[in-house]
Amino acid sequence: MEDSIRQKYLRSLPGVDQVLQRDILINLQKDYPQGVINDAARNVVNGLRGLILQADSEDKLNKMDFQIDSIARLTAEKVKETLRPKLRNVINATGIVLHTNLGRSLLAEKAVEAVKDVTRHYSNLEYDLDTGERGSRHMHVEDLLCHLTGAEGALVVNNNAAAVLLVLNTLAKDREVVISRAQLVEIGGSFRVPQVMAQSGAYLVEVGTTNKTHYRDYEEAIGENTGMILKVHTSNYQVIGFTSQVSGFELAGLGQKYDLPVVEDLGSGVFVDLKEYGLEGEPTVPESIREGLDLVTFSGDKLLGGPQAGIIVGKKDFTEKIKKNQLARALRIDKMTLAALEATLQLYLNEEDAVKDIPTLRMLTLPLTVLEARAFNMVSYLKEQLRGKAQIKVADGFSQVGGGALPREEIPTKLVSLQPYKMSTLEVIERLREEEIPVIARIQKNQVLVDLRTVSEEEIHLLRDSLVRVIKKV
Repeated sequence: MEDSIRQKYLRSLPGVDQVLQRDILINLQKDYPQGVINDAARNVVNGLRGLILQADSEDKLNKMDFQIDSIARLTAEKVKETLRPKLRNVINATGIVLHTNLGRSLLAEKAVEAVKDVTRHYSNLEYDLDTGERGSRHMHVEDLLCHLTGAEGALVVNNNAAAVLLVLNTLAKDREVVISRAQLVEIGGSFRVPQVMAQSGAYLVEVGTTNKTHYRDYEEAIGENTGMILKVHTSNYQVIGFTSQVSGFELAGLGQKYDLPVVEDLGSGVFVDLKEYGLEGEPTVPESIREGLDLVTFSGDKLLGGPQAGIIVGKKDFTEKIKKNQLARALRIDKMTLAALEATLQLYLNEEDAVKDIPTLRMLTLPLTVLEARAFNMVSYLKEQLRGKAQIKVADGFSQVGGGALPREEIPTKLVSLQPYKMSTLEVIERLREEEIPVIARIQKNQVLVDLRTVSEEEIHLLRDSLVRVIKKV
């Protein structure tokens, strides 16, 4: 293509100053910084100039829009995109309650209010109001944790991997830690027990086999350099069939016999018996403490339903020693997490309040009749709005717990199934992610499936409007 043609189109491009004078950009000045608007206009004009220089035919240039109003509109979109938060709300329509990629647990309203309150004002984070002297941030939740679990002492760090690392580094650095081969788990983000143990300075001694570990295996591995016995709850997978593992009660007795601390990493902390609500049983933190284990570690943001945190409860001699470890400061939690955790723990003082007010427990125990009513209501609305656009029906399905907890649990649910007539299901999924509030759904057997178990009541109208908008685009 001749340079003269390129020059013609380059001359037709408006200058940045001209673009900035359009009303759409002038109106943006009250909500967006002028510098951001200027940069966006400059980038858009420069981008179009680059397209002109790279074009290999005039036909391609004829198809481009170089009108000043179009450039101004594109600039406005760029400005809004630049300042849109990168961490955004999404609607979780997957039915996976503890969806790790979508932020795991939702906080109870009381926890949200506690975070708002503590961030608006100064607080007694590390100030003892009784003595007027420096205090400890652990004091705000330690009594609650001890009351709820039966432990003597407690502390909280920023996640459960940190809790395990801190326990190992404090009690078994440069010493051996005995663990069953079947419990050398890996969780999300390639967190592996052997690697964390190595990072802590402890030495791994694995005993037993993948499917069977006996009491004698642990005892035979204990030697002069043994520093700890570690039990890890395999919450994200299960081995079934010809299996055998040693109970916490037996390991606690073995630890007492050889004067060794016995620690259990539960992974996902549970305070209520889920079997009472029709779910698969999961060992609770109080049960582990009653078995006589010296320390128990678990997450605050999985089945507990609170903020991301790593919680350590157990014998006071050990928790006090861990608090003095220099790593504890590097792994400590902030005031917002403490406020949310305290509010969440207070709900557990009454189990009915916990199940009703903590979103994770509420979603897991939501009756099928409620989900069925919601699904039929949504299907009725979508059929009316999308006549001739898609096949829409209520379908049976299963929700999942997620978050590496209860891997075999399938919770019966009612799904909204959509099969667009003139759009692929993959295209629907992609367009749903492009919504102002992105919607995350799933595909199965060429159907877009929406599980309302993980959609709050205030999100339902947003979800159905997004579905209508996306499918009507065809």
